[in-house]
Amino acid sequence: MTEARRRRIEEVLRRRQPDLTVLLENVHKPHNLSAILRTCDAVGILEAHAVNPTGGVPTFNETSGGSHKWVYLRVHPSIQEAISFLKEKGFRVYATALREDALDFREVDYTQPTAILLGAEKWGVSEETLALSHGAIKIPMLGMVQSLNVSVAAAVILFEAQRQRLKAGLYEHPRLDPELYQRVLEDWLRK
Repeated sequence: MTEARRRRIEEVLRRRQPDLTVLLENVHKPHNLSAILRTCDAVGILEAHAVNPTGGVPTFNETSGGSHKWVYLRVHPSIQEAISFLKEKGFRVYATALREDALDFREVDYTQPTAILLGAEKWGVSEETLALSHGAIKIPMLGMVQSLNVSVAAAVILFEAQRQRLKAGLYEHPRLDPELYQRVLEDWLRK
């Protein structure tokens, strides 16, 4: 490994945001999952979360742009366990939903520990899951379509989170505890 490559890995790792993540409920199309992981890498997410009743959570390497190597994906056995896990870690869970009472996604404070919950394109987040979240958010649409593709919606919301976090200076200093930083660094240097 070149010294330049090592410096790049360390630079990226110093900007990782351990308290920003996504939780995917039944997002089973590999190209969507891969595109979401690519966006997670782009905004500095360390770990994403998923629940898929079919068991596996497949990704396409071409779509992910290699980001599957840099963003950990934790697969949970159920949505209840996934949300419970995140809440125990101090995350506020905001579910995307096409509801009148949903907040405009730009009204959320993403500088706080935040998990964005996204569902499968055709069905969205289940009502049971929505009830377990801290609230519903939506991307206002001004055209004829009701919603964006799930991977595009994830990107729109996550880049708003990145904007807020950049403004708050959250990317200026390492946010991982030293032990976790070292463990991830060693893993990344082997890739």
